[in-house]
Amino acid sequence: MEQWKRNLLILTIGTFITASSFSMVMPFLPLFLLQIGVHHQIALWSGALYSIAYLAGVISAPFWGMMADRYGRKLMIIRAGFVLFFVYFMTAFVTNPFELLGLRLIQGLLSGFIPGATTLIASTTPEKKAGYALSWLAAANAGGTITGPLIGGVIATLTTNRIAFGTAGILVLLSIFLVIFFVKDDHFNKTKEHPKFYQTLRETAHNRQLLYALFLNMVTSLAIMTIEPVITLYISELSHSVVHASLIAGIVFSLTGIASAIFAPLWGRAADHFGFRPILLIGLFGGAVWTFLQLPLETLWWFTTVRFLYGLFFSAVFPSINGLVLQSTSSSFRGRAFGLNQTSNQLGSMLGPLIGGTVTDYTSIHGLFFVTGVFLLSISITSVWEWKKLNAKEARQTRT
Repeated sequence: MEQWKRNLLILTIGTFITASSFSMVMPFLPLFLLQIGVHHQIALWSGALYSIAYLAGVISAPFWGMMADRYGRKLMIIRAGFVLFFVYFMTAFVTNPFELLGLRLIQGLLSGFIPGATTLIASTTPEKKAGYALSWLAAANAGGTITGPLIGGVIATLTTNRIAFGTAGILVLLSIFLVIFFVKDDHFNKTKEHPKFYQTLRETAHNRQLLYALFLNMVTSLAIMTIEPVITLYISELSHSVVHASLIAGIVFSLTGIASAIFAPLWGRAADHFGFRPILLIGLFGGAVWTFLQLPLETLWWFTTVRFLYGLFFSAVFPSINGLVLQSTSSSFRGRAFGLNQTSNQLGSMLGPLIGGTVTDYTSIHGLFFVTGVFLLSISITSVWEWKKLNAKEARQTRT
């Protein structure tokens, strides 16, 4: 087997395991708070546990990107994996919420397994296969997110949440050893100078295509996270049941993830043939259309169907953005570029729930769907305009 294919296989497995371990832990943190004696301000503590890792990741991701360019992508994946193992395993032993908050802070500051895997795959895969490879990582991420809560729920039911957290850590440890023994970063060329953060920002500011890819990652992450925190409320309205809303919401989320896992590799093949830009536009326009079509639905089954179709189209977006980051950077800058890409993603993920909650409070859930649909449509139209300018610039450079 060619080395790039072996890298893709192992890191797809590693991404699936890491995404599964994350979703094994996170949905059960509010319940775990109750078990360790927190009976007041549960929502506040839950929000803090979610947000602190995103905030820390926004700050630290560019630094780890620079370290990847300096010391190697594989080393950064292994480092991030050991951090995740430590955080998940130690979560099984916490006795108060402050210890839990500290572990989440460590996770945000020091982890980054999946962004590291994305960087290595983007750097070691032949350019004609990049879309295919990146989309498999996206599919593994979606698949792990789907199966994680099921695995974690079963383990927690049969044993305890502490055992589930420890199991998540052991699974990540397994993925680390797979990376150590089977992944090779053959295309890594160590940078001769120590890159400085201000130099990274200056170089990024002069790279218009990279800058726009980072902007797209932030705004699309924001658009997703405006809706996801309130979907459970909307489902309870459609199903006329609060009791079963969590179960039904889980099914709806799973169907969206299943659509992503199935169709992301197909979009990746299409991107290798037609280019990342047109596939990204299809994903953005499709996401906008199917967001609007969630507005008039009054039955749960139709809403679930539309969410599946939304996942079908939107699964083209993030692999295509990663592909644009790959195309717009040299190998020596790629770690820093994907570090900034991760910062953009986490910044959008952090701001999205705040904006979504505000819009819902002042309008309604239907108003939020409308605003998010307009937002995605605006991004799509702006992207067409932006890439026309980039294509014209590239054509002038070719003539000269």
